[in-house]
Amino acid sequence: MTRPDWSDVRGRLALLAAAPGAGAVFGAADHGWQLEPPLTTEELAQAEAQFQVELPAEYRSFLLEAGRGGAGPAYGLFPMRRLDGRWQWEGDGADLTTPEALGRPFAHVAAFNPADGLPAHPDEDDYDSQEAFTAAQDAYEEQYERLVFTPEHSMGLLYLCHLGCALREALVVSGPARGRMWADDIAEGGGFRPLHDDDGTPLGFARWYRRWLAAAEAQVATGSAPA
Repeated sequence: MTRPDWSDVRGRLALLAAAPGAGAVFGAADHGWQLEPPLTTEELAQAEAQFQVELPAEYRSFLLEAGRGGAGPAYGLFPMRRLDGRWQWEGDGADLTTPEALGRPFAHVAAFNPADGLPAHPDEDDYDSQEAFTAAQDAYEEQYERLVFTPEHSMGLLYLCHLGCALREALVVSGPARGRMWADDIAEGGGFRPLHDDDGTPLGFARWYRRWLAAAEAQVATGSAPA
């Protein structure tokens, strides 16, 4: 695999930051087109020793050459920071990443929805009283929470950004889809799904990031919202 070249990224972000209309790009008000400083090789080594896993190559090179977080898809890349001597990611949903479990494999290669095995939501017409219907609703919600929101579904996933409304995108760190980007649509009942390029090719980190950057540049150049 060819090592990504990130040498153009900061210059392109600087041009976007100075361009009229760039503030209309979704998420720009949050990340401000700014990348935080890259990690040093020593910092990355410390982090990977803590996680007991080597991060996928494209993301590793971004951390070392471009930045540890900031400007990126949606509301920006969750920055990687050290707090009280421990490395972690910060952002809305970054706590879904369990650093200690990044080495546990994410077992999936195809889209899946943890809610698919659940029975249908209770229908009020099937119950003789409001109390019985409420009890059935509560039992259903408890089962839903237990089956759908368990951390087991996101083992091996590194959450990198959020799109609002609790929708997020993540990088597979361990498992058969290592290095690929996935969407977590649990908040809308959609489960997990791999992200693909326009030709159907699974997206790795580098293509995922550069697609966003090119789309932002096109939007600013034409003054139109992205498709």
